Amino acid sequence: MFSPLNSLLGMFSRDIGIDLGTANTLVMVRGEGIVINEPSVVAIDKRSRRVLAIGNEAKKMVGRTPANIVAIRPLRDGVISDFDITEKMLVYFIHKVHGQGHNPLPRPRVVIGIPSGVTEVEKRAVHDAAVNAGARQAFLIEEPMAAAIGAGLPVTASFGSMIVDIGGGTTEVAVISLGGIVASRSLRVAGDEMDEAIIAYARQRYNLSIGERMAEQLKHEIGSAYPLDTELTMQMRGRNLLTGLPQSIDVSSIEIREALAAPVQTIVDVIKDALDETPPELVADLMEHGIVVAGGGALLRGLAQRLERDTHIRVVVAKHPLACVARGAGLVLDDLDALAPVLASTQRAALMGSLRN
Repeated sequence: MFSPLNSLLGMFSRDIGIDLGTANTLVMVRGEGIVINEPSVVAIDKRSRRVLAIGNEAKKMVGRTPANIVAIRPLRDGVISDFDITEKMLVYFIHKVHGQGHNPLPRPRVVIGIPSGVTEVEKRAVHDAAVNAGARQAFLIEEPMAAAIGAGLPVTASFGSMIVDIGGGTTEVAVISLGGIVASRSLRVAGDEMDEAIIAYARQRYNLSIGERMAEQLKHEIGSAYPLDTELTMQMRGRNLLTGLPQSIDVSSIEIREALAAPVQTIVDVIKDALDETPPELVADLMEHGIVVAGGGALLRGLAQRLERDTHIRVVVAKHPLACVARGAGLVLDDLDALAPVLASTQRAALMGSLRN
């Protein structure tokens, strides 16, 4: 890992921060910003396990592939479910970042965001996948800490900050002070569960079978967590379970809000649990500075109003919420010496040793 060849190749590589998400993978290049934002989807031939497409091209194949081709997500609930495919996906993204350069064997330093609730085995799987994909050094950072840094929160200050990062597979809640996480919750209910709730609602209410893409579109275009000033409508298209024929039904944002009620309430409850665990002095800080929401789930209409109503604390949506984890991971690379304490605990000793060397 620290061979002279790796060091030489590293001089011509671009250090990167990665948000290895269940739904999307974002890559930030040090000094350049977000350069890749693609779905965490890989299309493979089931018979040979040969990778046919990754990212945007693979996402287009979801639900449309012949029997021998399957479009899969190699991560589930924020952790690796298929190590080999995840490694190939990381190779693809690392080489895509370096595609315009002259280094055929990039050896970047990489910081990767991971859910705060993962096991040591799962951490090792992410680390090893990154190293096998070409990273000369791989460091892990818990997603809520990365999201807080990416959202511009003063994580090393002596007062408390609260981040709620709602991704595709996990919701991460953390109260941060003095560079550490004081109280946290990691919940495997997030954007994917919202899509599944819409699919279940269509089946139960209308006997209509809809796909993931349709459910995601409904969530984005008319989904909400709080009553809207002007309610919206949209066509929901799928297959009637009784007749087996295609059918289109007009649904309202009120109905989609009803469908999303259970996962949204679960997220509200976990935030309340984290607040209940937070020391009173930090709760007072949160009442003054508010709660910041990041991740794709932060874009759900009315979510901030719903959280404000239920927590009695001001809630703001981060600027560019989708990019917060990747941006935070990338910013750590700007000053690894000072920000070593924010890395996942198993990484700190390795980093300090490498810095001494």
